[in-house]
Amino acid sequence: MIDKLRHTHPVDKLCQLVDVAKSGYQAWRRGNVIPAKRLEDKRLLAAIKAAHERSRGTYGPAKIRTELASQGISAGLNRIKRLRKLNGIRCTHKKKFRVTTDSKHQLPVAENLLSRQFRPTAPNRVWVADITYIPTDEGWLFLAAIKDLYTCEIVGWAMDKQMTKQLVIDALRAAYWRKKPKAGLMHHSDRGSQYCSAAYRALQVSYGMTTSMSRRGNCWDNAPMESFFGTLKTESLHHYRFATREEARRVVFEYIEVFYNQIRRHAKINNQSPADCAKQFNEAQMQLAA
Repeated sequence: MIDKLRHTHPVDKLCQLVDVAKSGYQAWRRGNVIPAKRLEDKRLLAAIKAAHERSRGTYGPAKIRTELASQGISAGLNRIKRLRKLNGIRCTHKKKFRVTTDSKHQLPVAENLLSRQFRPTAPNRVWVADITYIPTDEGWLFLAAIKDLYTCEIVGWAMDKQMTKQLVIDALRAAYWRKKPKAGLMHHSDRGSQYCSAAYRALQVSYGMTTSMSRRGNCWDNAPMESFFGTLKTESLHHYRFATREEARRVVFEYIEVFYNQIRRHAKINNQSPADCAKQFNEAQMQLAA
């Protein structure tokens, strides 16, 4: 009552009326008045926490800032860092990549034409491919995936309980029919027997693709794909223990198709999602053609 009437009545009289010490009222008020900066920090922290959750704990301060800006919220990088640190908001961290490729075979291999030139000038110019494994209580589940180096989109993928040439063939077919790239696209992979198989190489030829392969034992030649698998495991798979392969399939599908391709911001493409990057490129091409 005192606080509501203090602008129209003497505070000391109001305190006498309700039998409250004036000093006690003033102390109470000092503790309940939130400075404007503290109030702004409180609101900004709520927005930071929401962005952190939407990113599944993967965004650092720079990406958080971009995410907030997309919502019309302006905040300095240092301020975001301070609030994150004070409130224990941290990113998940990637584990060291383990090389699993077996290139000990007598099949023909291609030259490393890509030569770590990981920044093409348009979508569907360079795709990189690789295989990883996912542990489940039923046994291994193998994932073959293909990534577009311009948009960072996973354009094709397939899963199976065995690491066969059919696994990578299914992933390449999925990518081709999704994107229908023009002839001349460069396809880069490691020297695994699946990618060196005659059936896979024939499929590449039928699609008009140029084949490039990493040098023996050099995982950095295919760093973008290895980076994707590390991200997939850190941001998703390492948070689960899968009872069945089907459970793992569902989680991988949701991560790739719902989150990674459509929502997740990538520093390489100016903190855009792959979907937004592709949209921006297509809009620019339409303007040039107009």
